[in-house]
Amino acid sequence: MHLIAVILDQMETVQTVPLRLPNPTDPRALRVAKALLERPAEVRSLGRVCTIAGASKRTVERLFQRDLGMSVGKWRQQLRLMKAMQLLAQGAKVTHAALEAGYSTPSAFISMFRKALGSTPASYFRRPV
Repeated sequence: MHLIAVILDQMETVQTVPLRLPNPTDPRALRVAKALLERPAEVRSLGRVCTIAGASKRTVERLFQRDLGMSVGKWRQQLRLMKAMQLLAQGAKVTHAALEAGYSTPSAFISMFRKALGSTPASYFRRPV
C-alpha cells in the first residue's frame, strides 16, 4: 500500500514538471525562434519565417534538431502551449487562450493540451499545488 502511494506521488510530480523552451544557438535558427516568439499566434508558414531570417527551411530544421533535439514544429507547439498556459494561469478562458496562442479552435487546443500534459486545461489548473 505504501509503495503504491509513493508511485502515485511520483507520477503526480512527473506530470507537473514545468515546460521548458530552449533557444537554438545558431544565429539563423535563433532569428527564426525570435520571430516565432514575437508572434506565437501568427500562422505564417515556416518557409516564410525562414526566408525572412535568411536561411532555408531545411537548414533551420537541421539546426533546431542539432541544437535542441526537436523539430521547429515541436518547438513552435511548445511555444504556443506555454503562451496558452500563461494566459490560463492569469485567469483567461480556454477559448481566449487557445486563439491567442494560435490554435484554430478551442477543441484543437484542448486535444493538444491533453496529449502533451495528460489532462484538459480545466482539470490541469484545478489541481492542488
